[in-house]
Amino acid sequence: MKRSIQEALRWASSFLNQYGRDANVGEILLRDRLQVDRTELLTRLQDPLDIADDDWLEEKVRDHVMKGIPVQHITGYEWFYGRPFTVSPDVLIPRPETEELVAGTLRRAQHMFPQRSTHVCDIGTGSGILAVTLALEHPEWYVSAVDISHEALDVARKNAANLGANIAFYHGNLLEPLLLTGHQVNVFICNPPYIPDPDMLSLDDVVKDHDPAIALAGGEDGLSMYRRIIADLPKVLMDKALVAFEIGSGQGMSIKNMLVDVFGANARVEIETDINQKERMVFAIIHNNK
Repeated sequence: MKRSIQEALRWASSFLNQYGRDANVGEILLRDRLQVDRTELLTRLQDPLDIADDDWLEEKVRDHVMKGIPVQHITGYEWFYGRPFTVSPDVLIPRPETEELVAGTLRRAQHMFPQRSTHVCDIGTGSGILAVTLALEHPEWYVSAVDISHEALDVARKNAANLGANIAFYHGNLLEPLLLTGHQVNVFICNPPYIPDPDMLSLDDVVKDHDPAIALAGGEDGLSMYRRIIADLPKVLMDKALVAFEIGSGQGMSIKNMLVDVFGANARVEIETDINQKERMVFAIIHNNK
């Protein structure tokens, strides 16, 4: 006997709650399966759910609960800055907090370079959310992106093509492609791995077992990648530049000090919190760093 959509969603919500998972996962999955938005789904709650769709929903909810498979790996995408981005186990699943990094970067860059050619680089691009979003918000900007993972670059290229973003992609480790080509930028953005190695095992299984470790683990104190990047930054920045980092909570002052150690009085560094009042971003405005 067919269940109604409402009955199927009630089962999913109850099952998810029982195991401490997000109760909204069932609705997200079913909306994707039926290709409807939330408003249409709510108007159809009393409709019978096709048995094949009901079986699919139960299977995927159980996969999420028992195996920790992220919803985004089931649907194949995640929304970021109002756009759907393809994701896979080869890239970090976009987090909503990272949208605040984009917003802060856009606001500062538009103020700093209203009449200048803007050259942007995203290091460790992953799925390409930063580079693609900046390129789409400002099609006149010259945007490049780097990643050490060929698989991640494949995902990023797919997102750029699907969304119509013009980006130059480079394979390489951190700033190496820029250093090798002599490429310089005036907007540098990066969301590097920043989880301290001892904290990796305590992450939620949805993250720990399914996001690539290379995009998470930041060394013993979580700051290894920042040290390597910041040491080379003077070689790739133009005389006036904006640097934007996503960071982990409690890391702001350490990263600010690294930037001041390298750039001295030429850097004005700001630490910003996210909507949850956790340290999430460091912005540095650099002048005459050569």
